[in-house]
Amino acid sequence: MDIFWFQNLGSLAKTGNFTHAAELDNISQSAFSRRIKALETWVGAPLVDRSSYPVKLTDFGNQMLEAGEQALAHVEAERSHIRETLAQPDKYVVAFAAQHSISWRFYPAWLQAFEEIFGPLISRLRADDLPNCLADLKRAEVDFVISYESAHGRSIGTEFESLIIGRDRLIPVAKSDASGAPVYQIDDGADSPIPYLKFESTAPIGWHVEPVLRASPIHKRLSKVYEHSMGGALRIRARDGLGVAWLPQSLVQPDIEAGLLTWAGSEKWAIDVEIQLHRFKRHNNLLTRKIWTVLETRQDVPLI
Repeated sequence: MDIFWFQNLGSLAKTGNFTHAAELDNISQSAFSRRIKALETWVGAPLVDRSSYPVKLTDFGNQMLEAGEQALAHVEAERSHIRETLAQPDKYVVAFAAQHSISWRFYPAWLQAFEEIFGPLISRLRADDLPNCLADLKRAEVDFVISYESAHGRSIGTEFESLIIGRDRLIPVAKSDASGAPVYQIDDGADSPIPYLKFESTAPIGWHVEPVLRASPIHKRLSKVYEHSMGGALRIRARDGLGVAWLPQSLVQPDIEAGLLTWAGSEKWAIDVEIQLHRFKRHNNLLTRKIWTVLETRQDVPLI
């Protein structure tokens, strides 16, 4: 039995809808439904009345939810007390999670700049897909999550607090030919297909790219030849000359300077993104609150 199943049950009671509850908990509907069913199997009784709409908890469901929430509150209070005791700069390991592309170049430079102002930290970084990072944040397995955000992307939810710690651009790049020109050119005015190296539909970084491309006539020319969830994989394929990819400028700038990649079009194709730090307010301690306060109030913390 997973104690977090009670959180899922609480979300279902709050929304009355499996789809909305799954979105609230940042998991797929199928996974959410399996958790509720597993909890019912563990209890040995139906906890949800699925015959009504919106769905409602049964009497057993309400009874188990109350007991589960009380147990969770007690466990979290004890855990917070222990973590508060350990949350000294010379003992506590601050855990960050970040999208893969951010972890390559932005994160090390940002952390170094922050430590010059705040002081040294004992920290660790986990690079993963954004949904997994946010799930770990809610479970208090990490203290902070770093992600790309833009006007075109999807909201991560109001349950998280966020600060801007940097900015980047997603730019179209392709392999350079002998003269330094791109082997594929977006602005050439032709109608011929352009091989496109695409982020998978489940990759959050692609959520900032695809709405922009769909709103432009260029999408008719883009012919997908490869897709992957990680920017690093698309970067390698672009360097091999397989197509055009929209990638973080911070990630590919060294390749551009080395002549391995170049812009595949004008700067009008650049997509501005913010790099944000997120926290789950219910899970914090003295040290992480201090980190947040410094970032929130100090204007001399550089935006890398």
